[in-house]
Amino acid sequence: MIMRPAYLEALRPFVDMPLVKILAGIRRSGKSTILLMLRSMLLEKGVPEDRIILRRYTDMAYDGFDQRRMYDDLCASVSGGERRYLLLDEAQEITGWEKVVNSLLESGRADIYVTGSNSRLMSSEISTYLTGRYVQIPVWTLSFREYLDFRSESGLSRTELLERYIRMGGFPVAALGDYDEQTAAQIAEGIFHTVVTRDIISRHRIANQDLFNRVVRFVIDNMGMTFSANSIRTFLKSEHRSISVEAIYNDLLWLEQAFIIYPCKRYDLQGKAILKTQEKYYLADVSLRYALSGYQGRMRSAVLENILYLELRRRGYSVYVGKLGDREIDFVAEKRGEKIYVQACVTVPEGSSRETDNLERIGDNYPKYVVTLDRLATGNENGIRIVHLEDFLLSESW
Repeated sequence: MIMRPAYLEALRPFVDMPLVKILAGIRRSGKSTILLMLRSMLLEKGVPEDRIILRRYTDMAYDGFDQRRMYDDLCASVSGGERRYLLLDEAQEITGWEKVVNSLLESGRADIYVTGSNSRLMSSEISTYLTGRYVQIPVWTLSFREYLDFRSESGLSRTELLERYIRMGGFPVAALGDYDEQTAAQIAEGIFHTVVTRDIISRHRIANQDLFNRVVRFVIDNMGMTFSANSIRTFLKSEHRSISVEAIYNDLLWLEQAFIIYPCKRYDLQGKAILKTQEKYYLADVSLRYALSGYQGRMRSAVLENILYLELRRRGYSVYVGKLGDREIDFVAEKRGEKIYVQACVTVPEGSSRETDNLERIGDNYPKYVVTLDRLATGNENGIRIVHLEDFLLSESW
């Protein structure tokens, strides 16, 4: 088992706290492995093995379980005077799990950790039953630093591994094997169709799957581009497909709830306000784009943006697309009152200031970066740091 210590560090402050710890992210992002890592950490702390209760609700053993059977099973597991640790994997598979967890939390008999692949984990039911008594820790596919750990025995250079990371994405299952691009894309495609089928189409009883698939294709093909529900509606109308704006909003919401896409709102740097129109969307992993569209060189700009968006989110930043008059800043990232500004640029033409011009117009002194795949362009221009993607991803801080 290859460790992902960042998640243990995120969990450590909450161990034995009277809060439900929720690990949420797209399927196959490594949540189950993080539970095993947590189990190992608890054992190292001296917690007896029989006090750590692991339940995987995707196993056939729990097929047909309802909330009553879940409650009875877990109550039997925590009976006795000693505190137990409940590790509940994919809890959302059991309808009504929120009530069960709330009851166990109130009893004080267990420290509870929950994973899930659908935003029902953060639904109104949780707000009702666990108000103020849960903490969410997002689980992402591998960062490049983690990817290097997973591929440490590959014999490839960092430069070669970065190219594989760009071309194959960061799903742990793909990183663990020495796969070619086609096989890695097939793995991502399988994950995507599992999520769409189980977490969206079946759950929401989508009747017109062809129309839904066309909406999904539009979103994925326009990764990193600003668009609206009306843009999608107009596009589908050109294909002689009729769909309401409300239905498109539902499709986008369901994709977001299944952690396939993440919205990135626009932020007016002059008006200091979040705008409500023309969002961008980024994918949970760049491999999902290749799985449905294949790899094409013209995608690299959008892929670079997607990788940077995910890295900023992994590090706890709130991320927006910056609007500065008629100009755009790729990312305005905020965390605890601090900001950084990031422009993505595959190549920086020699002698060109176009890539730094937008950043120079920002009237504050927060750090500003142009992140590129062009090693020859790195340096400093009027206080704006031009850095290679590899160095940016591996930097301890910005």
